[in-house]
Amino acid sequence: MNIQAVADRARVSTATVSRTINGSNKVAPKTAERVRRAIEALGYYPNTNARALGSGRSRIYGLIISDITNPFFPELVKSFEDLAVRNGYEVIVANTGYSPERTEICVQRMLERKVDGVAVMTSEMGSHLIDRFHRGQIPMVFLDTGDPSNGISNILIDYTAGVDDAVEHITSLGHTRIAFISGPMELASARTRRQALLSSLKRKGLASDKSLIEIGNHRIDGGRAAMERLLALEELPTAVIASNDLTAIGAIGALHRHNLRVPEDVSVVGFDDIEISAFLHPALTTVRLSRAAIADRAFQALHRSGKREANTPAVEYKIRPELIVRNSTAPVSSKQTGITLLKGAGDRPLHK
Repeated sequence: MNIQAVADRARVSTATVSRTINGSNKVAPKTAERVRRAIEALGYYPNTNARALGSGRSRIYGLIISDITNPFFPELVKSFEDLAVRNGYEVIVANTGYSPERTEICVQRMLERKVDGVAVMTSEMGSHLIDRFHRGQIPMVFLDTGDPSNGISNILIDYTAGVDDAVEHITSLGHTRIAFISGPMELASARTRRQALLSSLKRKGLASDKSLIEIGNHRIDGGRAAMERLLALEELPTAVIASNDLTAIGAIGALHRHNLRVPEDVSVVGFDDIEISAFLHPALTTVRLSRAAIADRAFQALHRSGKREANTPAVEYKIRPELIVRNSTAPVSSKQTGITLLKGAGDRPLHK
């Protein structure tokens, strides 16, 4: 089946069929509908490679993420792909796994497929790889790490506002001994969240106790291990803020293992609001970072230009997180102040 057969059935030219397939607004709606009915009736599938050669556009976007096992990213991928499909685009998803070598392969794959734009939703993108996209006249949009310029846009998350909301919530409940479990310090987003936490505590007049700051890996096992280190302190924190929800889930697991209750003994706050957070026991108080909003800004940044070029003006989008209060936080009680663990025999909590 070829394009001429579709044109004959719809009683239009092959050029009109091509324009309809490519979503051109130069085709009258009734004519476009007639063409689409002909395509469906004949079972015609356009040659996407030929379309790319003819138009200079592949109608493919690249989406680069860090860790497909983190529920934050599949939710982001779904939102981005939904927008792409509705607008007639395909998406190549590349999961770097925080590996520079794998990132190089992902970039090469997208260059070979001649993507029309790339959404870089990871901070592990070397400048030499960014230059390769730029030399290929491929527009880019970054999450937090972009340097806006021609062809490069950035989505800026207001981490300070989100962390401030979490700290305000915890301190309003009477907590002053507040621990923080960050992500790995090689990640720009983890460093930003850690600095936002320290600055927020300072504005509240609370001294930052270095022993209450632990480093995780943005995964459940890292949150559990970091919480175990906090539980080894002579005096436990009454509240823990985690750099992401997976870390918070790991921390809650460690607390339960030591027979500590959430939130009666320790309040816990996460960050991201992944879908499972609402279904934990207790449901997790967290700072929601909307994946739908990030996907929308990323897609719009790439879709602003009707053609594949890297000299379109830069745009910086700002997204403000939102505190979602659930059941993992509660007012501090006199029993929590000075709580320690009685080592051995199940690590029972001891209130001084």
